[in-house]
Amino acid sequence: MKTHSLLVLPVLFALSTFAAEALDWYRWRGPDLDGISKESGWQTTWPKEGPKQLWKAAVGIGFSSMSVSNGRVYTMGNEKDTETVFCFDANTGELRWKHSYPCPIDPHVYEGGPNATPTVDGKQVYTFSRKGHLFAFDAETGNVIWSKNVHDELGLKIPEWGLSSSVLVEGDLLIINAGVAGSAVNKTTGKVVWTSGKESAGYSTPVPVNQGSQLAVALFSTTELEAVSVADGKLLWTFPWKTKYGVNAADPIINGDNIFISSGYNEGCALLKVSGNKPSVVWQNKNMRNHFNSSVLIAGNIYGFDEADLKCLDGSNGAVKWTEGGLGKGSLMAADGKLIVLSEKGMLVVAAASPAGFKPISRAQVLGGKCWTTPVLSNGKIYCRNARGDLVCVDVSGK
Repeated sequence: MKTHSLLVLPVLFALSTFAAEALDWYRWRGPDLDGISKESGWQTTWPKEGPKQLWKAAVGIGFSSMSVSNGRVYTMGNEKDTETVFCFDANTGELRWKHSYPCPIDPHVYEGGPNATPTVDGKQVYTFSRKGHLFAFDAETGNVIWSKNVHDELGLKIPEWGLSSSVLVEGDLLIINAGVAGSAVNKTTGKVVWTSGKESAGYSTPVPVNQGSQLAVALFSTTELEAVSVADGKLLWTFPWKTKYGVNAADPIINGDNIFISSGYNEGCALLKVSGNKPSVVWQNKNMRNHFNSSVLIAGNIYGFDEADLKCLDGSNGAVKWTEGGLGKGSLMAADGKLIVLSEKGMLVVAAASPAGFKPISRAQVLGGKCWTTPVLSNGKIYCRNARGDLVCVDVSGK
């Protein structure tokens, strides 16, 4: 989401293949917020018919991805202007609980529905709707701990395609991309701690950024990349990044003082270096145009969807290493040196993460319809969904 050498993000959590919780994918882009899982030993070679489908569920229209924690899977969907947060048993697909509330589905050139992914933090799960509904649930029972609508409370402008930020938990605060440079509420009470201007937010989720001893996050508005202090929302620096229609959706990829950014509509990508409070361009081109799904960084190379082509870029200079067509506007994550790709039409592909070329290992048609939502690998299972709300879980445990 590097100066002249991009490096893998530092390990934020101690991981062990023997600890089930270490393999959970409890928030958008995973534990390290980079789209990369530390899970290993999962099955990458599949029979001709593909991996076994363990279960399937209908969750309603939307583009919310899945969060997996403590044997439970969370996602969101919308039917007939009613939005629902779902919790399923990760192994069986049994519905553990759901919570519904009125919220417009709001189609606009696409199907509409929720854009954000639930965030699990210990015994709580937090969700954010396209119209500003912010909930804190008991993760096991679904009981509402508190709720509010930050749009109504703060008078914030909603972007054209709805609020899209997943919730980032930082200490006692929940950081959301709402308002021109984000907002924060207390995670225990829901009380607003700080908020930025009322103008429209961008579509990315906040990610931690290195600002020396100061804890900060980076996020997109419709016209800029911005870094703000977690404690009080103070604007630390900005970098102009004006994309057509204000669609700055892919999360920045951050390593130390270096940040990779990318947007669609022919805006392109750039590698920035931040010195003090001043970002500068290391390189910039149009070789990677992430429309809405974020790229991943592995061993100095950037893998992602340049509009409808899957590409690998050299992170040191932005040069194209390879291009693979035919997957549409797909999405991807990575694990154990492999790319896990879901094509726009529901083809699940495992490929080696290699700058030498696109090297598919296995592929299987797991869904139909439009698939713009990032797949999730967790505890030997891969979860995929489409726009109309078909959610499937396939077994890649190798057992």
